[in-house]
Amino acid sequence: MNIESILQPFQRFGVHLGCDRIYKLLQNLGNPHLQVPIIHVAGTNGKGSVCAYLSSVLTEAGYRTGRYTSPHLVDWTERISLNEKPITEEVFCQLLLQVQQAIEPNEESPTQFEVITAAAWLYFAQQEVDIAVIEVGLGGRLDATNVCPQPLVSVVTSISREHWQQLGSTVTKIAGEKAGIIKAGCPVMMGQLPPDAEQVVFARATELDCQIFQPQAAAKITNLVDNLVPMAEYKSIFSPEKTITYPLALAGQIQLANSALALATLEVLQHQGWSQITETAMIQGMGKTKWWGRMQWVNWKNKDIHQDIHQEKTYKLLLDGAHNPAAAKVLREYVDSLNIKSVSWVIGMLSTKEHDKVFAELLRDGDRLYILPVPDHSTATPEELAILAQKICPNLSFCQIYSNLSSAIDAAFSVPDLDYFISENANVSQPKNLVVLCGSLYLIGYFLRSFNYS
Repeated sequence: MNIESILQPFQRFGVHLGCDRIYKLLQNLGNPHLQVPIIHVAGTNGKGSVCAYLSSVLTEAGYRTGRYTSPHLVDWTERISLNEKPITEEVFCQLLLQVQQAIEPNEESPTQFEVITAAAWLYFAQQEVDIAVIEVGLGGRLDATNVCPQPLVSVVTSISREHWQQLGSTVTKIAGEKAGIIKAGCPVMMGQLPPDAEQVVFARATELDCQIFQPQAAAKITNLVDNLVPMAEYKSIFSPEKTITYPLALAGQIQLANSALALATLEVLQHQGWSQITETAMIQGMGKTKWWGRMQWVNWKNKDIHQDIHQEKTYKLLLDGAHNPAAAKVLREYVDSLNIKSVSWVIGMLSTKEHDKVFAELLRDGDRLYILPVPDHSTATPEELAILAQKICPNLSFCQIYSNLSSAIDAAFSVPDLDYFISENANVSQPKNLVVLCGSLYLIGYFLRSFNYS
């Protein structure tokens, strides 16, 4: 028996927000969630990288640190980790069976996400973690992770119009759902939000008598020792004259804001008595942070069809989910910060996404577009995406549909007379053509799994 076979019966329940089922299930398991101190992280974008920073630093500081995130890219075990190491499949299966046995036959069945979430709480309690970093699955108020009465810190990274079918049609309504993770008297860490959303979160925090923090984004600085390593400077939320200079391990301008949110959260923990979180642990932990599938560079070996058929060239391929307009905007800003000639986009999207808005953020005149379906998921129709893309950006230099991922990427790297990107630091060479795979985290996960990058 494997993870997939145990979880399969729960897939039919889909997304069904609400906390009644998870509370009942956790009660049957002995309320493991009440044994685990947590940092709770919500947001449209950025919550995964903030969780990654926090987990890395807390592990570096010597704390027994759990982390729960979703979705996974390659393997279910990615969702639950201890000290930066994923849970083993054997242990995960044992936990899932234990959760399954706790489901009362006459009660409403929990969803698949609720079963996995219960398994995470159970694992962290059994492992006696010092602290767990918990990422919200969807929204916040009615999410299965929203069961702890007193998180150490509640973090809201960003808010934009995503999952509006479940959370509400406006940013204000979505903000109300995400603000639902805020608990009475518990500190709130708030990213830079749209004014309407910020007002909602601030009002909720004020109503519950919470201390509110909104750190400035860190400033990017030049590392005089090694120009290939981006560095950032963070100003303390308690003593603005105090700064921390640290390696910026994750790419993209947005990481100046995300890393600052993580460091500010760690400062709050310091003031709560978590004395092992030293400045050294912060610097080293931030530098060791990894978060797959988000602004990630990988090598792609492609047979050069314009030379000897047996000759292979290794190119740099940029991966990013960019599954909603806000994330697509961040990706485009990062691409524009590189010294490049042109961009070739290899894109697949789910049917439920705002395709027009994603294209509007990504595409520019002269770009090349390679469209394919997202395997094994409810994919947007490539033919419809092609029509839409050319309507939004009529001056694309190329737009073509491909049946599979490998052929699309190979085609993107096989255009005559184009000099391809061979380094993630574009400024060390002449401008190149950049190839980017994006549009869906499920597509990124399929890539990593299919080509053995895991």
